[in-house]
Amino acid sequence: MRGPLGAVIGRYPSSDGNVQMGGIIRHNRKCRDIPFFVIFIAFWVAMIVNSSFGFNKGNPLRLTYGLDYKGNVCGDKHSNPGLRELELRYWLNPNQVYQSGLKSSQFKLANARTICLMDCPFPSEDQLNWVCDYPEGDIHISMEDWIDRSYDYFEFLTPEMRNTSLQLQGPCYPVIFPSVNVYWSCQFIAHASNMSLRHWQQMGGVKINEDIIIDKSIHRSINSRSSVLKRYMADIGKAWPVLIVCGGILPLFLSVIWLLMIRHFVAAMPWITVALFNVLIVSVTMFYYLKAGWIGNDAISPIIGEHDPYIRVFGREIHHLRAAAVLMTFIMVVAILTSIAIIRRILMATSVLKVAAKVIGEVQALIIFPIIPYTILAIFYMFWFSAALNLFSSGEVVQNDCNSNCCAYDLISKRVNCDRCCGYSIRYTPHIGVAILFHLFGCYWATQFLIACSSTVIAGSVASYYWARGETSPEIPFLPVFSSMKRLLRYGLGSVALGSLIVSFVESIRFMLESIRRRMKVANTTPDSCIGKVTSKSSQCCLRCIEWTIKSVNRNAYIMIAITGKSFCKASAIATELILNNILRIGRVNVIGDVILLLGKLCVGLSSALFAFLMLDVHKYRSAHNKISSPLFPVLVSWCLGYVVATLFFAVVEMSIDTIILSFCQDSEEHQGTAQYAPPLLIETLNDQNEMQRLTQGPQ
Repeated sequence: MRGPLGAVIGRYPSSDGNVQMGGIIRHNRKCRDIPFFVIFIAFWVAMIVNSSFGFNKGNPLRLTYGLDYKGNVCGDKHSNPGLRELELRYWLNPNQVYQSGLKSSQFKLANARTICLMDCPFPSEDQLNWVCDYPEGDIHISMEDWIDRSYDYFEFLTPEMRNTSLQLQGPCYPVIFPSVNVYWSCQFIAHASNMSLRHWQQMGGVKINEDIIIDKSIHRSINSRSSVLKRYMADIGKAWPVLIVCGGILPLFLSVIWLLMIRHFVAAMPWITVALFNVLIVSVTMFYYLKAGWIGNDAISPIIGEHDPYIRVFGREIHHLRAAAVLMTFIMVVAILTSIAIIRRILMATSVLKVAAKVIGEVQALIIFPIIPYTILAIFYMFWFSAALNLFSSGEVVQNDCNSNCCAYDLISKRVNCDRCCGYSIRYTPHIGVAILFHLFGCYWATQFLIACSSTVIAGSVASYYWARGETSPEIPFLPVFSSMKRLLRYGLGSVALGSLIVSFVESIRFMLESIRRRMKVANTTPDSCIGKVTSKSSQCCLRCIEWTIKSVNRNAYIMIAITGKSFCKASAIATELILNNILRIGRVNVIGDVILLLGKLCVGLSSALFAFLMLDVHKYRSAHNKISSPLFPVLVSWCLGYVVATLFFAVVEMSIDTIILSFCQDSEEHQGTAQYAPPLLIETLNDQNEMQRLTQGPQ
C-alpha cells in the first residue's frame, strides 16, 4: 500500500514530529527513468544522421519533375546542359510511346527518349514543326538560341542527320501530335495533325502509329501511385508559406484567444465552441465538394497553364478528393449529431471549465507558457519537413537495363548509337524506406515528448497552486511555472521520454497493422469468413482502445510525476489506483469537459484547414511554377499542425482540470472525505453546481 501523498506534495513532518513549511512538491525528488532519456538522446543523434543522409543524397526537384534521356532532372540548373526553367518532360519519339503502351511489348516508357522543354510543342497548321535534341557537337547554337527557335534546328542538319531524323532516330523529331502540360509532363493528345502528318509523309518519313494507346501510355505513367505520392510530397514543399501561416501562426493566435475567452467568458465558451465546430466542419466539407467538382466549376485540374477547354484530363488526385469528401460527409453527420446529443450536458461542462478559469486567473503565466514548447516544436517541424522532402527524393538515378530498340543519333559521336541508349529511373533501395519510416516515427515521438513535457509543467504549476491552498497561502512558489519547468528538466525528462515512447510505439504498431490490412484488401486476400472478419474488426477496435487507454493513463501519470516525482511506472500505478477508487466521482465531471476541449482543438484544426483552402485558391498555387497537384495534403498537414498547436495550448485547461480533480480526490481520500488543501475559490466553484458533495461522497 502506498502512503499518503500529503507528505510528499503538501506539508510533511520532520524527524522530530514538527510540521515543516515550504515542502510543496519538493520532497524526496531524484532523477527517474534515466536509461530512457539516454535512449531519447541517442535517438536524436540517429535522427540527425538519418536526416544528413537525406540532405546529402536528396533533390526535391525529383518529386515534381521528370528525367531526360541523360538522367538529368528537368528544371535543374546544375545539370549538364543547364536546364533552368526547362521543367517539362517531352517524349521525342511518338512510336516509342505507342510501343510502350502495347500489352505484348516489353518496351517501357521509361526507356523512351525524353528531353526537357519550357513549354509543350504544338503542331503547326501550315508546316511541319520539329523538336530537336539539346544542341551539342556540330550544332553550334547556344541553349538560349535553341529555346528561342522553339527547339528547332532542322535546317542546320547534314543530309545524314536529316535521313536519321526521318527514321525517327534524331536528332530532330516531328511534332505530329498536340500535347498538353499535365503535371510537368507533355501528354500527347491522340489526334494527329493532318497537315503535319501529310508533310511528314511527303518528306519520306517512316510510318507513325496513330492510336489512343499513345495517350493512355503517358497518362498511365503520370498517374502511377509512386508519381502521385511524389507530387503530394512536392505539394507540401511548394505550399510552405501556407503551412507556416495556417499551421503555425493562425492556430497560435486562435489558441491564445480561446484561452483568454475561457478566462473571461467561461459560461459562454461551451456554447460558442459547439456552434463554431458545426459551422467549421460544414464549411470544410463544402470546400472538399467544391474542389472535387461536385459543387460549382472549381474542380482541380491536372493541366497546367492555358489549354483548349475541350481537352479533359483526369488524374488520381480528383478521385482522392472525392473519397475525402465522402469521408468528411460521414464525419460531419456524426459530429453534428453528437454535438446535439451533448447540449444537455453543456451546463456541467461550464462548471468544470470554471475550475480551470480560476486557476488560470491565479497562475497567469500558464497562458503564455505554451509559447515555449510551441517555438521548439516550430523549429523542429521546419527541420523535419525539410529533411523529409530530401529523404523522399533521395533515390539513386540509374540507367535502366533494357534490350529494346532505342537507337538514336548521338551528336557527339556523329553516328546512330544503339549502346546504352536506355532511359534513366530513380531507384529506391530498401534502406531508404527504413530511413523514411524512422523519420516518421521520430516526428511522432518528438511531438509526443514535447506535449508530455508541456503537460507535466502545467500539472506541476497547478499542483503548486492547489497544495498551497491557492492564492491565500504564502507557500505558493514565486513564478510556479518556471519552478515546475526546473523540476521537469532536473528530474523528470526520463519519465516523460518513457511515456511518450510507449504512446509512439503503440501508435506505430497500429499503423503497421492497418497498412498490412489495406495491402491484403488490395490483394483480395482478406478473410472471407465471418470469424475472420470479426477478428479483423475486433483487433482494430482493441488497438484503438489500448491506444486511448494508454494516452489517458499517460496524462494522469504526468500529473503524478509532477506532483510526486516518482518514476513513470510508479506514477502510473498511483494515478490508476486513484482513478479506479474515484471513477464514479470524477468520470461524469471530467468526460464532458474533455469533449468540449476536444471540440475546441478540432475548431482550431478546422480553422487552419479552412484558411489553407482559401490560401491555396489564389493564382500562385493554381497555375505555372508553383501549381500544386491537389490541396489535399497541404490542407491535411495544416489541419494536423493546427491540432497539435491547439493541444499545446489547450493542455493548460485540460491539465488544470485533471490536476485539480486528482489532487482534490487524493486530498479527500487522505482526510476522511474532507479536502484540507482545496483553495476557497475551488470550493466555491464546486459548490455552485453542487459538485463538492458528489465528488467527496460519491453516489449513495
